[in-house]
Amino acid sequence: MSEFDSEKLSLTYIPPASIFYPMDGRKYTLTHSDLTGELFLSAGCVYDMAKIDPLMRDEVLAEWVRVMGQYTLSGKVHVSGGEFEKNLSKVRYMIFQKELPLALTAIVNGDNGFFTYFPWLLDAPIYISFESIYPEFNHVQFYGTPRKYLTK
Repeated sequence: MSEFDSEKLSLTYIPPASIFYPMDGRKYTLTHSDLTGELFLSAGCVYDMAKIDPLMRDEVLAEWVRVMGQYTLSGKVHVSGGEFEKNLSKVRYMIFQKELPLALTAIVNGDNGFFTYFPWLLDAPIYISFESIYPEFNHVQFYGTPRKYLTK
């Protein structure tokens, strides 16, 4: 896993979102620069579609949802919708697997002010959906809780 560097992370709120609004349906868009290693996090009521590279599709999207009364951070990554052949899809899948802890660390620490308003969400489960037309890369995986990704 790449090392998290808070100096290389920038957070943008998409209006009307703020440090404490919204809670229900709060959406995160995490993108990065391969050249600089910078991470770009957007938080809002919608995903930051302008930040998504439609050719690379290497973003991490996540949203706070209520499932049977319990809050869950539900995320997704795009492995392949058919635009990538199977071997490249396998490589993409493996890269997502390797880099998701860094991505979750960036989301949790980038929006850490949010958790001062809603500290119980630090113990909510995180589920990430790997989306692919290839069955072996199409599944949901449990990633612990936000507390696991807090840095000192």
